Amino acid sequence: MVRKWAFNAVFAYLLFGVLMYAYLFYLADASVPHSLKGTSVDPSTFMNHRELMLSEEYSKIKNLLFFLSSPYEWLFYFLVLIFGVSRTFEKWAEKTSRFHIIRSAVYLFWLSLASFIVTFPLSYLSHSVSKAYHISTQNFHSWMKDELIDFWVNFALMFIVVTVLYALMKKFKKRWWLAAWILSIPFTIFMMFLQPVVIDPLYNDFYPLKDKQLETKILEMAAKADIPAKHVYEVNMSEKTNSLNAYVTGIGSNSRIVLWDTTLEKLSDKEILFIMAHEMGHYVEKHIYFGIAGYLLLSLVGLWITAKWMEKCMARKNELKVKGISNLSSLPLFFLLTSILLFAASPLTNWVSRYEETRADRYAMEMTHDSASAVKTFQDLTRTGLSEVDPPWLVKIFRYGHPTMRERIERADSSK
Repeated sequence: MVRKWAFNAVFAYLLFGVLMYAYLFYLADASVPHSLKGTSVDPSTFMNHRELMLSEEYSKIKNLLFFLSSPYEWLFYFLVLIFGVSRTFEKWAEKTSRFHIIRSAVYLFWLSLASFIVTFPLSYLSHSVSKAYHISTQNFHSWMKDELIDFWVNFALMFIVVTVLYALMKKFKKRWWLAAWILSIPFTIFMMFLQPVVIDPLYNDFYPLKDKQLETKILEMAAKADIPAKHVYEVNMSEKTNSLNAYVTGIGSNSRIVLWDTTLEKLSDKEILFIMAHEMGHYVEKHIYFGIAGYLLLSLVGLWITAKWMEKCMARKNELKVKGISNLSSLPLFFLLTSILLFAASPLTNWVSRYEETRADRYAMEMTHDSASAVKTFQDLTRTGLSEVDPPWLVKIFRYGHPTMRERIERADSSK
């Protein structure tokens, strides 16, 4: 039975991979409509022939890797369950101590290490592709350092979550999901405070914007928008990538507006001001707070569905090599189900994100009154990131938290 389940799971994954390859490389059309040829939306008007070719190749490969990664994770967790690997890790943990907190740490370490090793080839392939197409500038040593930081940061956070979660499962047999959700509220808010000042600096160096004239212009815009900003932060991303980006992170006194140094190097002041106005639009329209509220709502629904799903799976607990929901060996099942739910919910969360990004774009154009710079910014972002202007439908709904460049450029053009 176990071999049959394993064979079917691997076959299903390989079949899915073949179908996605056929869709992305042969069936999907990412070219702009003929009616838009020669307009500002047409990538051939702002990218040369080599850039167009590389963009098409790179986008297809990265999209395929994206669609292969989540099911690969599901396959890993499923095989860990049915082959009894999770139960073996639990036995190792039980031998180390009688204390639940130490058992959780030992079990989670072995599961995290196994996950890291199994998913490493896919992660390295993604990095290699980005390096080959000159999106990533990061050498292997630097990339591996980030991977190890990721491992230990995720381990530390998951140790807290798993220890509390399984303590709740033992205490509240039927309502553990509700107790877990209630405790997740202060934890989520705490992490929003912690992220910009503790976690992000582990990966990169942040410092106040060096160009003080540009910072003055940005702060003047912030003052007009009633944003209590005192600094704009710059981060040294050029050591790792050629891509451009800027973002807002954190809440309250820990909130930050951050510019990548690649953005400062490759865009004009007008384009940078448009990007900053866009980020200010997120702040003014309180998208961070709506995002937290939406995340907590989805978490409530997701935990409830996961709890019900896990109960049904316990009907086959012998095949899954799990004694019960509150046993640590059920953790891969929890991860499997929550990962599937997150993937299934991504079209909805991406749609909400695209709506908020559209609002921020509109706010930026109203603030700057510079649609020409908006168009140029979107074109430069497309070229430097080797992005698709009009991606295939499945790619858009599952990958895009921003509107497509076609949509953004068309809106900017129409506001002139």
